[in-house]
Amino acid sequence: MSMVSIPGLKDLIENISREQNLPKHSVQEALREALIKGYERYRRAQNFDKRIFDEEYFDNFEVELDVEYGGFRVLATKTIADVVGEPDHQIALSDVQEFEADAQIGNEVILDVTPDKQEFGRMAAMQTKQVLAQKLRDRQRQMIQEEFQDLEGAVLQARVLRFERQSVIMSVNSGFGQPEVEAELPKREQLPNDNYRANATFKVFLKKVSTGQQRGPQLMVSRADAGLVVYLFDNEVPEIEDEVVRIVAVAREANPPSRYVGPRTKIAVDTLERDVDPVGACIGARGSRIQVVVNELRGEKIDVIRWSPDPSTYISNALSPARVDEVRLMNTDNRQTHVLVAEDQLSLAIGKEGQNVRLAARLTGWKIDIKDRDKYDREAEDAKFAQLAAQYQAQAEQEEEYDEDEEQEYLQIEEIEPTDIPV
Repeated sequence: MSMVSIPGLKDLIENISREQNLPKHSVQEALREALIKGYERYRRAQNFDKRIFDEEYFDNFEVELDVEYGGFRVLATKTIADVVGEPDHQIALSDVQEFEADAQIGNEVILDVTPDKQEFGRMAAMQTKQVLAQKLRDRQRQMIQEEFQDLEGAVLQARVLRFERQSVIMSVNSGFGQPEVEAELPKREQLPNDNYRANATFKVFLKKVSTGQQRGPQLMVSRADAGLVVYLFDNEVPEIEDEVVRIVAVAREANPPSRYVGPRTKIAVDTLERDVDPVGACIGARGSRIQVVVNELRGEKIDVIRWSPDPSTYISNALSPARVDEVRLMNTDNRQTHVLVAEDQLSLAIGKEGQNVRLAARLTGWKIDIKDRDKYDREAEDAKFAQLAAQYQAQAEQEEEYDEDEEQEYLQIEEIEPTDIPV
């Protein structure tokens, strides 16, 4: 069998494997696919009859690499036919019987169709080189997807490489001994207090692994995701790791709408152990544990509160550090509540530009309306909510009645026979 030699093929594959961090079999497969494309280019150049080759025309061709001898062969699977109409896919029975006497029409044979090195041509070689580069990039993307797909939602160590527009391009390591790969930290996922200088290292939350074939980093990481806070507490508080204390909910505003308001997080914790203080466990002696988390988040303010199954208690705790006098659950269906506080606690409960009450609402899932205790009119507020409840009820009954009428009308239309329709 003939062969087109590639000097230093074995060393070439090993070098690419090492530099691109790809297994040798992936490099060989990419090379085979590239050589097939090169052969296609060669065959199209030999198309003196100006025939049209569709996308599936070359599916019966394959490349066999011989790494030890440093070369490749092109093989074609052809069907034995009495009359040959397509030489690239068929071969005459008489031609096959010369070397295989038992051959029959309809059988398939594999033939060596390797061209001479001179015939392969410069254009075909260039096509092979271009396709090889593309195939290697595709395999790198595939490996990144496979390696990091299971790591979505994990926290990784990252190092700043460069800046592109408003994004920070970082290198991350999966922890499996693989070389670093690039990840994008978009503007919206950055922390305002971070200093993203070159080679600076940060802990980042792996938010998304793209599965497309787009150029550039396929990993999107975040410093603003609530998952980063959960990881830091889990890593710093042994009681959370041992499942004695559990994190029930997290509300984070890492990029406040105003530059006058700093990043802030509220985290609700709970425990089933009577002798364990979950809030104290997260804060640590003299704030030692929570200070580690705050330092990693560059001074972000963190409120650790006790979760409670009672909505009133939970909402009251969530508005910490404000002192709450009373929580009135005005509408449990729509989860609306009025929180009564003293006048001197109003600004603290609401927070700068509403941040405290906004985070408390996200944490609890209730719509919280802060009210001045001394100016609160209970009867008027109760009457207003009763009126709203009556309106909602009437609207619901009206919609239900409308749906019933529509259904009845639909049933009547279905009962009409074709003969009853006037012409």
